[in-house]
Amino acid sequence: AQWSEEKKQSYIRHAIREYNIHKTLVHHHIVRLWDIFEIDQNTFCTILEYCSGKDLDAVLKATPVLPEREARIIIVQIFQGLVYLNKKSQKIIHYDLKPGNVLFDEFGIAKVTDFGLSKIVEDDVGSQGMELTSQGAGTYWYLPPECFELSKTPLISSKVDVWSAGILLYQMLFGKRPFGHDQSQERILREDTIIKARKVEFPTRPAVSNEAKEFIRRCLTYNQADRPDVLSIAQDPYLTYTKK
Repeated sequence: AQWSEEKKQSYIRHAIREYNIHKTLVHHHIVRLWDIFEIDQNTFCTILEYCSGKDLDAVLKATPVLPEREARIIIVQIFQGLVYLNKKSQKIIHYDLKPGNVLFDEFGIAKVTDFGLSKIVEDDVGSQGMELTSQGAGTYWYLPPECFELSKTPLISSKVDVWSAGILLYQMLFGKRPFGHDQSQERILREDTIIKARKVEFPTRPAVSNEAKEFIRRCLTYNQADRPDVLSIAQDPYLTYTKK
């Protein structure tokens, strides 16, 4: 009620945009958006699929280090959701993958949610990707170096989500983020933490398979041109194993 008309209009515009993207997404690893309706001049309501489990952020606060087989099962499900977003006629970049945006339903199935920062990839974008219009948004620990490019407008693609997923897997396995773990968002910007994140280092403990480390290295390829996109990395043996 305290907002200016202009701020309300901007918020509504963003909310409708998010709704229009999210409502088309029907997949078992993406939280379903069922409806949206107005309550009064200052209030609207979204109806989402109920996920009675915790989100991954709460899980990691309670259990900072997950066994690798658990972490792997979660990352496989996240990538299944990302593959779906990249096989649609209009591809979607989530852009805000982080533990708080991964929910679990009553069966422990992982589902990606919150499309507030997502981007629709226009058909005519070149191989490098589309322009990043919302620079400065997002959660910096999980964003790749190209999002911090200040001299020119960055070009982004699904490779942003690949980087974020690599950070997520690292965090599940080692109990901390690989870059800027104990830094504030403000300090990450001030010290160029992510721009300097050229190589990922792994602690000696806990013991994690070489396959997992190699997979994380691929996700956290510094150079965007060399980093695999979602559909390429989805073929990685780490994600395509069959349960024995």
